[in-house]
Amino acid sequence: MLNERNYIRFIREKVGHDLIFLNFSGAIIYNQNNEILLQKRGDRNAWGFPGGAMELGESATETAIREVLEETGLKVEVEHLIGAYTKYFDEYPNGDKAQTISFFFQCKPIEGSLKADGNETLELAYFPITHLPPLFVKQHQDAVEDFIAQRKGCIR
Repeated sequence: MLNERNYIRFIREKVGHDLIFLNFSGAIIYNQNNEILLQKRGDRNAWGFPGGAMELGESATETAIREVLEETGLKVEVEHLIGAYTKYFDEYPNGDKAQTISFFFQCKPIEGSLKADGNETLELAYFPITHLPPLFVKQHQDAVEDFIAQRKGCIR
């Protein structure tokens, strides 16, 4: 079965850098101090939420849980869907273009401890909602606005 990286590579071998749809899931994880967890991403050297591309046969919720564990070392419980963010475009450092569709979930940590691998995740830190660094893409900015406003099931 193709996994996320193989699937994207498989598609890119056929379409090159052309614009395609890519589906992602991410998590806004909060702690007991009402701070939210951000990941400094290795591919952009910028802050965002843990998450990544869906694998074939995987649900959006399963993707969020798997990606959080891989990128942070935390097992999380998904509480609810914050929103689906569908009309966003990105160009990656290698020239690939995509309309990115992301599902963001509100999650709480239930097990594990933070660990950054130094490659995909350069740094992990909890931030007060009132003192967030700039986030690397508009989808993440919109998702945190919806989280702060306590919205559920947004579609943008």
